[in-house]
Amino acid sequence: MTDASTFTQHIRKRVIRWWRARPHRAAEPPLVPVESIAGRALIIVIAIMTFLAALTAGAAQLVGAASSEWQSAVAREVTIQIRPVAGRAIEQEVARAADIARATPGIAAVKVYSRQESERLLEPWLGTGLNLDQLPVPRLIVLRLDEQKAADFVALRRALVENVRGVTLDDHRVWIARLASMAQSIVILAIGIVALVITATALAVAFATRGAMAGNRDIVEVLHFVGASDGYIADEFQNHFLKLGLKGGVAGGVAAMIFFVIASALASAWVATPGGAQIEALFGSFSLGAGGFIAMGLIVVLVALVTSIGSRITVMRTLRQFG
Repeated sequence: MTDASTFTQHIRKRVIRWWRARPHRAAEPPLVPVESIAGRALIIVIAIMTFLAALTAGAAQLVGAASSEWQSAVAREVTIQIRPVAGRAIEQEVARAADIARATPGIAAVKVYSRQESERLLEPWLGTGLNLDQLPVPRLIVLRLDEQKAADFVALRRALVENVRGVTLDDHRVWIARLASMAQSIVILAIGIVALVITATALAVAFATRGAMAGNRDIVEVLHFVGASDGYIADEFQNHFLKLGLKGGVAGGVAAMIFFVIASALASAWVATPGGAQIEALFGSFSLGAGGFIAMGLIVVLVALVTSIGSRITVMRTLRQFG
């Protein structure tokens, strides 16, 4: 029995040395077939997931950039509204309010809207061709703020109330707060969607890894017999799924980048149309810039890492179950 045991150990050591030192190892077929049908299907799934994640990240950045532009534009202007008051000449009240605004430090420009201009502002809600002579249409004065000097809104509001009847001053703080909240909500929602997509990708990789190991269980057991460690087997699967993750991630990321490039070109072509003007007002120029493309590249890298690490964790857990 001792001689038989010694002989078995000798043969096993010879097989292990052959396995670890066999020539042209890179030219041999890998442990997991790279061009399997399951592998191609997983590449498509990863590409779709990456495309959705990159699309979400790009859209969130567009809305965030547009929101910053909105807030900046709104913050640079203040509106004075003067309602008609019985017994007071509205034109005199408007002129008095405009003079007070011009005399206030920090006000760079004052634009007085005529009655016709004020009525045109109501056309989107009331329609065209209406006679608004009998309606108390308020008059508007738009103040553009000086970027170098801060305006004293408290003093301006006090002077207007003391000298002008039916006047209100709107510094748009409520709108700015709402825009900021909307942008933050969209960014948080986008992060949540990207996290869900990454989680779904990790689960798909885990199921694919378990399927690959089940289909190659005999090979795994032989590798164990000849002395291959769990780490070596995990490396084989990890490298395989890393390649799949890179292929699918790059395909999905490039598709998302092409989508935004085409969308930016179409938005530039449609900017003169009413629909294009609304799209530009909502999303800006629809151009991501370098930051957006870098974010998409990071998502591709993240997807590849999740695919690689997820497959390794699944392999190690499955090997422990094989016992």
